[in-house]
Amino acid sequence: MERRITIDPITRLEGHGKIEIFLNEQGSVDRAFFQVPELRGFEKFAQGRPAEEMPQITSRICGVCPTAHHMAATKALDALYRVAPPPAARKIRELFYSCFVVEDHALHVYFLGGPDFIVGPKAPAAERNVLGVIAKVGIEVGQKVIGMRRKLREVMTAIGGKPIHPVLGLPGGVAKHISAEEQEKIKQVAREAVDFGKFTLETFQKLVLENGEYVEMIRSDAYTHRTYYMGMVDQANKVNFYDGAIRVVTPEGKQWNKFAPEKYLDYIAEHVEPWSYIKFAYLKPLGWKGFSEGPASGIYCVAPLARLNAAEGMATPLAQDAFTQYEAMLGGSPVHHTLANHWARVIEMLYAAERLEELASDPEITSPDIRTLPTETPREGIGVVEAPRGTLIHHYQTDENGLITKANMIVATQNNAARMAMSVEKAAKGLITNGNVSEGILNMVEMAFRAYDPCHGCATHSLPGSMPLMVRVHDCKGDVQSTLRRDWDGKIQKG
Repeated sequence: MERRITIDPITRLEGHGKIEIFLNEQGSVDRAFFQVPELRGFEKFAQGRPAEEMPQITSRICGVCPTAHHMAATKALDALYRVAPPPAARKIRELFYSCFVVEDHALHVYFLGGPDFIVGPKAPAAERNVLGVIAKVGIEVGQKVIGMRRKLREVMTAIGGKPIHPVLGLPGGVAKHISAEEQEKIKQVAREAVDFGKFTLETFQKLVLENGEYVEMIRSDAYTHRTYYMGMVDQANKVNFYDGAIRVVTPEGKQWNKFAPEKYLDYIAEHVEPWSYIKFAYLKPLGWKGFSEGPASGIYCVAPLARLNAAEGMATPLAQDAFTQYEAMLGGSPVHHTLANHWARVIEMLYAAERLEELASDPEITSPDIRTLPTETPREGIGVVEAPRGTLIHHYQTDENGLITKANMIVATQNNAARMAMSVEKAAKGLITNGNVSEGILNMVEMAFRAYDPCHGCATHSLPGSMPLMVRVHDCKGDVQSTLRRDWDGKIQKG
């Protein structure tokens, strides 16, 4: 008899999701599904809104990564109105964004994904959280993490009005310049951020890389896929979060293509499955070949692991040294081990901190010339940034009055959706044998998606026509008395 295991809700991620695992009669995994049951629909209800509202509207998609949507939307407005921001405005944007990346990566390292390694993948669930991390590494470390994130958010508030839903970006520039006094404060925080990045890398090396069991798990086949990788790079093919070309490499690490962000529709398409609200992005020229890996498959990966694979190094010295060690220990590029995302994320956090320090020390950052006013009639604009979770695309079309007629958003978690589903299934098949299922093993299955740091609120914009719904009526004892179900086809069933 087939046995069904449901993990619902899955934990330590943004949004909602569940995992359905089906065992065969021998107790091995027959199939495993990574489902996203929530719907956001931002692409649809953006229609009819003034385009200049999009940096504010889309930042409400997610409370964890609002700055990524804010910046992608702002860059899309630049293209929509065909206006280039002055150099100071561009640097202020990247400074603000670098600050966000450090803070957001720290969130995942210490609060979301990190507990699996710092506390242990099979530790009691009540300990696999930030409090468990503090108990393991000490209260001083906890104070350091919370204090650093607070200082970074204070900088973001000073520049962008508020850290969660910023009001910084405008078509052609930014809303506020940086004073000389503010610059000095930012430089101090930036120096502390670099030290914090170095501290986090040292902590990761001590707690994870010096643990042979963890290294073996990272390298294991259960957490390995050979796919294509995508990331934004600068002119020297180094990682860049704010601007550049999109580079894709093959599973062998060779450049497959490198294209301008506005050409994304020539290379990226989306596939829909009936069991999830998320759309599965794939490489359009290769086509959708199902959930398979290898050079013939169109499935690709974004996020820290992919960015380091797609690039030829880091653009700052400390991050480059860490990158060299990373490649040497994991056998060179590309690195196919999903759990290596955590190491790559720490390297990126150090890079973002170094870049923050570079920009904070730039004398042009205090220039009052922070905006070029638009004069063109809006029609179409595409903006792309590297969100902490991977490549993020905003594409708007408007009428002559600047009202949105069509919005398309391809977010990092959509780019990763197919590989992430494969990762969950492969981990389940590799870890569950002979019907042996423990809470610790199920958490290790969850680790397969957690490495991607997914944001399901960001990733679910499609409207299938009829939203499936299940209503259960319970009595005072908690027993189910009746059910009412609406399926994908709109049919109502009572039970």
